[in-house]
Amino acid sequence: MKIATWNINGVRARLPNVVAWLRESQPDVALFQETKCEDGKFPTEEIEDLGYNIELNGQKSFNGVAILAKRPIEDVMRDLPGDDSDEQKRYIEATVDGVRIASLYLPNGNPVATDKFPYKLGWMDRLYARASELLKTEEAFVLAGDYNICPKDLDVYDPHGWRDDALCQLESRSRFRMMVYLGLTEAYRAIHPDGVAYSFWDYQAGAWRKNNGLRIDHLLLSPQAADRLEKCEIEKEVRGHEEGGAKASDHVPVWCELSD
Repeated sequence: MKIATWNINGVRARLPNVVAWLRESQPDVALFQETKCEDGKFPTEEIEDLGYNIELNGQKSFNGVAILAKRPIEDVMRDLPGDDSDEQKRYIEATVDGVRIASLYLPNGNPVATDKFPYKLGWMDRLYARASELLKTEEAFVLAGDYNICPKDLDVYDPHGWRDDALCQLESRSRFRMMVYLGLTEAYRAIHPDGVAYSFWDYQAGAWRKNNGLRIDHLLLSPQAADRLEKCEIEKEVRGHEEGGAKASDHVPVWCELSD
């Protein structure tokens, strides 16, 4: 099973890119973040024509997550438990072919001196609680998406320059490590322990051309899923794809492959 995660930064704006990538990469499961549209305005027909089932948790103009799968999508859960007052659409979870899979869009948290950073940390605490519950099932699961966290200095092109950013704050990184210490495996680091690679480049300041990137898109695997992990790669070349005049997303897909 090939599971890919991609912050597409607006599904309607990037639709030609999305369709081209799905045709070329052929993931069994594709997890999208920042769809930026209500469910009724998602380009369902174009995606279904490629052989995918779709489950959505969308929001007008902001956030929004989706699960696409070539196999049936079952037992869908929308929104991360733990805060009924949170109206931001950042989480969707479902089962595909026996694997529990979540598409998540973790809050950015900037500026740190505002209430956005405590919201980020609170969201991570809720994600930790959910992962703890899923581990009790002793079943294979994957929590994947845009975590908006550089786990280590290795994952940011300029660690000193980014040290005060919410993506690199000690509190953010420590909560990510707590997820790993629960017993989860970060797929990319499991396959590439010392690899320097990025999944995000800002549109500004020539970041893409200079390779001034960040690795903030991750797949965390339960022990049962990690036992099946065979590959994990970042599709950097997708950033160069601008199909039909659509500007590329500032993120690229990251995928892992699990054995049957």
